[in-house]
Amino acid sequence: MPIFQVIVLAIVQGLAELLPVSSSAHVVVAEKLLGLDPSSPPMTLLLVMLHTGTMFAVIVYFWKQWMRTYFSSSDSFKRFAIRAIWASFLTALVGYPLIKVIEKTAFAGVTGGEIESLFGRLDLIAPALAAAGILILVAGLLENRGTDTRGRVYGDNVTMRQAGWIGAVQGLCLPFRGFSRSGATISAGMLTGANKDRAERFSFALAVILTPAAVGKEILRLLKSSHAAAAAGTPIDLHSSMMTSLLGMVFAFLAGLVALKWLSSWLEQGRWYLFGIYCLVASAVVFYLHYGPMHL
Repeated sequence: MPIFQVIVLAIVQGLAELLPVSSSAHVVVAEKLLGLDPSSPPMTLLLVMLHTGTMFAVIVYFWKQWMRTYFSSSDSFKRFAIRAIWASFLTALVGYPLIKVIEKTAFAGVTGGEIESLFGRLDLIAPALAAAGILILVAGLLENRGTDTRGRVYGDNVTMRQAGWIGAVQGLCLPFRGFSRSGATISAGMLTGANKDRAERFSFALAVILTPAAVGKEILRLLKSSHAAAAAGTPIDLHSSMMTSLLGMVFAFLAGLVALKWLSSWLEQGRWYLFGIYCLVASAVVFYLHYGPMHL
């Protein structure tokens, strides 16, 4: 893959990562526009590595907040760890069976069908964007109208109940490109009574926990595909794929750092609902790209 394409995808990922607009959907659409196959093992590995780059940007950006809240004392860390484990357990409990059900339904009678094969389908990304948009819009409007403030608990940590909902909703996001993980989880936290700061902080902490597992899964998938391709006489250049992915990770990290410096202020100005509107508009655009003259 040409370096300029890697840079373009990294910038798209970096700019979209903090915003609850599904950076994955934006990268997949960009890949389509560049004539790439988002569902191929090298491309799904690149996407995960782009997420890894922005994950490190998120760690750098949120580190002081996490140190002040989650790591300020052994008791604070224990409360966070219990909630993070609970949320991650529910992510796996919801996400893994859902992925298996979709694979068995979408690839009935097909040997070796994988959920990643669906990641490039814009007809699936568009409704996922719309669903995320509606969830964000509802959470944002309720926040601005003050109708979700009853029983709201302020502090450094989410409650166990809020952590559970955030983790379960994160599980729903795993099979669907376009169903923004950050948008859905932060909205779930807000709708269950968490203030936006706590929900955002906890959501991105969960992303840091989830990303290494996703990277490992994609590396194993690439190795498996490489062995199958070699047996078929069409080997995949593993070295090139890994180097491209690492390069993309570096550029995504740099782009993420730049974006995080100025985009986060939007989260603090009562404008959460605008991201829901954006997702609905983006959904319409993706529908057009798929069903319109371009037919990506």
